[in-house]
Amino acid sequence: MRNPRSNSRTPRRGRQAGFTLMEIIVVVILIGGIVAFAATRILGNADRAKVRLAQAQVQTVAEKIQQYEMDTGSLPNTLDDLVAAPGDAGGWLGPYAKTAELKDPWNKPYEYRVPGDGAPFDLLSLGKDGQPGGDSVSADIKYQQ
Repeated sequence: MRNPRSNSRTPRRGRQAGFTLMEIIVVVILIGGIVAFAATRILGNADRAKVRLAQAQVQTVAEKIQQYEMDTGSLPNTLDDLVAAPGDAGGWLGPYAKTAELKDPWNKPYEYRVPGDGAPFDLLSLGKDGQPGGDSVSADIKYQQ
Protein backbone atom coordinates (compact mmCIF):
# COMPACT_ATOMS: atom_id res chain seq x y z
CA MET A 1 0.00 0.00 0.00
CA ARG A 2 1.13 3.42 -0.82
CA ASN A 3 1.55 6.06 1.73
CA PRO A 4 -0.97 8.85 0.99
CA ARG A 5 1.55 11.41 2.15
CA SER A 6 4.12 10.42 -0.39
CA ASN A 7 1.97 11.80 -3.24
CA SER A 8 1.32 15.12 -1.57
CA ARG A 9 3.45 18.01 -2.67
CA THR A 10 5.31 20.16 -0.27
CA PRO A 11 4.84 23.88 -0.87
CA ARG A 12 7.75 25.71 -2.36
CA ARG A 13 9.47 28.30 -0.31
CA GLY A 14 10.39 30.59 -3.21
CA ARG A 15 8.90 34.03 -2.83
CA GLN A 16 6.99 34.74 0.37
CA ALA A 17 3.48 36.13 0.25
CA GLY A 18 2.98 39.76 1.41
CA PHE A 19 3.44 43.34 0.28
CA THR A 20 6.64 44.99 -0.78
CA LEU A 21 7.74 48.29 0.66
CA MET A 22 6.97 49.97 -2.66
CA GLU A 23 3.39 48.67 -2.65
CA ILE A 24 2.84 49.93 0.89
CA ILE A 25 4.21 53.38 -0.01
CA VAL A 26 1.89 53.62 -3.04
CA VAL A 27 -1.14 52.68 -0.93
CA VAL A 28 -0.23 55.22 1.77
CA ILE A 29 0.17 57.96 -0.85
CA LEU A 30 -3.21 57.09 -2.39
CA ILE A 31 -4.93 57.13 0.99
CA GLY A 32 -3.27 60.48 1.80
CA GLY A 33 -4.52 61.95 -1.47
CA ILE A 34 -8.06 60.78 -0.81
CA VAL A 35 -8.01 62.22 2.72
CA ALA A 36 -6.62 65.55 1.48
CA PHE A 37 -9.31 65.76 -1.21
CA ALA A 38 -12.07 64.93 1.26
CA ALA A 39 -10.77 67.47 3.80
CA THR A 40 -10.79 70.30 1.26
CA ARG A 41 -14.33 69.42 0.22
CA ILE A 42 -15.53 69.33 3.82
CA LEU A 43 -13.80 72.59 4.80
CA GLY A 44 -15.05 74.30 1.66
CA ASN A 45 -18.59 73.29 2.50
CA ALA A 46 -18.18 74.69 6.01
CA ASP A 47 -17.42 78.15 4.58
CA ARG A 48 -20.41 77.97 2.25
CA ALA A 49 -22.61 76.92 5.16
CA LYS A 50 -21.44 79.95 7.15
CA VAL A 51 -22.36 82.22 4.23
CA ARG A 52 -25.87 80.74 4.14
CA LEU A 53 -26.12 81.08 7.93
CA ALA A 54 -25.03 84.73 7.74
CA GLN A 55 -27.70 85.41 5.08
CA ALA A 56 -30.37 83.94 7.35
CA GLN A 57 -29.07 85.79 10.41
CA VAL A 58 -28.99 89.15 8.59
CA GLN A 59 -32.64 88.62 7.68
CA THR A 60 -33.53 87.69 11.27
CA VAL A 61 -31.73 90.67 12.83
CA ALA A 62 -33.39 92.99 10.28
CA GLU A 63 -36.79 91.65 11.34
CA LYS A 64 -35.88 92.37 14.98
CA ILE A 65 -34.93 95.93 14.00
CA GLN A 66 -38.30 96.34 12.29
CA GLN A 67 -40.10 94.96 15.37
CA TYR A 68 -38.22 97.49 17.52
CA GLU A 69 -39.33 100.24 15.13
CA MET A 70 -42.97 99.13 15.28
CA ASP A 71 -42.90 99.12 19.09
CA THR A 72 -41.00 102.38 19.66
CA GLY A 73 -41.79 104.41 16.54
CA SER A 74 -38.13 104.84 15.60
CA LEU A 75 -35.17 102.77 14.50
CA PRO A 76 -32.57 101.78 17.09
CA ASN A 77 -29.46 103.99 17.21
CA THR A 78 -27.26 100.91 17.58
CA LEU A 79 -27.83 97.17 17.59
CA ASP A 80 -27.25 97.21 21.34
CA ASP A 81 -30.65 98.94 21.64
CA LEU A 82 -32.17 95.56 20.68
CA VAL A 83 -30.62 93.99 23.79
CA ALA A 84 -31.17 96.67 26.45
CA ALA A 85 -33.70 99.49 26.47
CA PRO A 86 -32.23 102.87 25.64
CA GLY A 87 -33.37 105.75 27.83
CA ASP A 88 -35.36 107.45 25.07
CA ALA A 89 -37.30 104.42 23.77
CA GLY A 90 -40.92 104.66 24.83
CA GLY A 91 -42.87 101.50 24.07
CA TRP A 92 -39.76 99.27 24.17
CA LEU A 93 -40.98 95.68 24.64
CA GLY A 94 -37.64 93.89 24.33
CA PRO A 95 -35.19 92.48 24.60
CA TYR A 96 -35.48 91.84 20.89
CA ALA A 97 -32.15 90.02 20.57
CA LYS A 98 -29.37 88.48 22.58
CA THR A 99 -25.85 89.88 22.36
CA ALA A 100 -24.59 86.68 20.68
CA GLU A 101 -27.15 87.12 17.88
CA LEU A 102 -25.54 90.41 16.90
CA LYS A 103 -22.40 88.73 15.59
CA ASP A 104 -22.01 86.93 12.28
CA PRO A 105 -20.86 83.30 11.94
CA TRP A 106 -17.22 84.52 11.88
CA ASN A 107 -17.80 86.13 15.31
CA LYS A 108 -17.63 89.70 13.98
CA PRO A 109 -20.32 92.28 14.78
CA TYR A 110 -22.85 93.11 12.09
CA GLU A 111 -22.50 96.54 10.48
CA TYR A 112 -25.57 98.70 11.15
CA ARG A 113 -26.09 102.18 9.73
CA VAL A 114 -28.99 104.60 10.16
CA PRO A 115 -29.91 106.03 7.71
CA GLY A 116 -28.93 103.46 5.14
CA ASP A 117 -27.83 103.89 1.57
CA GLY A 118 -31.20 104.47 -0.11
CA ALA A 119 -33.05 102.67 2.70
CA PRO A 120 -34.05 103.45 6.30
CA PHE A 121 -31.13 101.32 7.54
CA ASP A 122 -28.30 99.12 6.30
CA LEU A 123 -27.43 95.82 7.95
CA LEU A 124 -24.59 93.66 6.69
CA SER A 125 -21.95 91.12 7.47
CA LEU A 126 -18.54 91.81 5.96
CA GLY A 127 -18.00 88.11 5.27
CA LYS A 128 -15.16 85.85 6.28
CA ASP A 129 -12.39 88.44 5.85
CA GLY A 130 -14.21 91.18 7.80
CA GLN A 131 -13.34 93.74 5.09
CA PRO A 132 -15.74 95.66 2.84
CA GLY A 133 -16.21 94.17 -0.62
CA GLY A 134 -14.67 90.85 -1.52
CA ASP A 135 -16.00 87.82 -3.31
CA SER A 136 -17.05 84.28 -2.56
CA VAL A 137 -17.03 83.69 1.22
CA SER A 138 -15.42 87.11 1.79
CA ALA A 139 -18.23 89.00 0.04
CA ASP A 140 -20.47 91.34 1.98
CA ILE A 141 -23.85 89.93 2.93
CA LYS A 142 -26.39 92.75 3.01
CA TYR A 143 -30.02 92.86 4.05
CA GLN A 144 -32.14 93.56 0.97
CA GLN A 145 -35.20 95.64 1.77
